[in-house]
Amino acid sequence: QVQLVESGGGLVQAGGSLRLSCSASGRTFSGYTVAWFRQAPGKEREFVAAINWSGDSTSYADSVKGRFAISRDNAKSTVSLQMNSLKSEDTADYYCARYRVSFSRSFFTSTRQYDYWGRGTQVTVSS
Repeated sequence: QVQLVESGGGLVQAGGSLRLSCSASGRTFSGYTVAWFRQAPGKEREFVAAINWSGDSTSYADSVKGRFAISRDNAKSTVSLQMNSLKSEDTADYYCARYRVSFSRSFFTSTRQYDYWGRGTQVTVSS
């Protein structure tokens, strides 16, 4: 089992910044791609960003490119999401998830491709 715990959410004004963290415990974490998803009220969960197992390749949704940055520290079993220039449409619950296949060279945006999930952290951006 892998346990993922998100933190760092909160209330911020539009244009502000937040840094989310995903901490992992349990089975292997460092050999897997980790992604952030988000889900706004009444909407489906959507892909935000992902980082490969070694941390040298990333992928972003078009809606957050240039504003968000994902990083990881395998020694600490953490993945972070730096969110800048926040907009009201970024308001959502944010979840981290581990991709189901180790040492993958591809990125996947479907929730079905991820096998372990955290419980989420809420981000509210006021306009």
